[in-house]
Amino acid sequence: MRTVLYIVAIAVLVAVGIWMSGLLKPAKGPENVHWDRDVCELCRMMVSDAGFAAEVRGGSKNKLYKFDDIGCAINWQNEQSWADAPETEIWIADDKSSRDQLIWLDARAVHYTTGKITPMNYGLGTSVTPEEGAMSFEQMVTSVLSGKPNHICETR
Repeated sequence: MRTVLYIVAIAVLVAVGIWMSGLLKPAKGPENVHWDRDVCELCRMMVSDAGFAAEVRGGSKNKLYKFDDIGCAINWQNEQSWADAPETEIWIADDKSSRDQLIWLDARAVHYTTGKITPMNYGLGTSVTPEEGAMSFEQMVTSVLSGKPNHICETR
């Protein structure tokens, strides 16, 4: 009887360990947006336009932060000590997305077009393939951070 109890106890401990290891894995990738309820981490506007939403995942707890415009995401991320960490993820919605079909793209892998009407007036859309006049991620970041003013709202 005692042996059976030990085996059951060990099995329970192993099961709990396996379950806990699944919970402790760092999260990856973008998450769903709760339209008109999630707020932009920088400007505090509600995230409502599916074509321009952005998310950043990073920091010590690999936390997810949501934004209404890629310009807000870039400005906010620029103030984080972990901004350039290789494990930091940046996601942007394909500008052809809808609330019903949100298509996330790796923000570092797409090209950026200008002249769009965006929530915070950064004017940047996405292009999966290079288009004439489109910017790389690095060019887009430089453009956003060098703009005057580099964000259009009072923050905090």
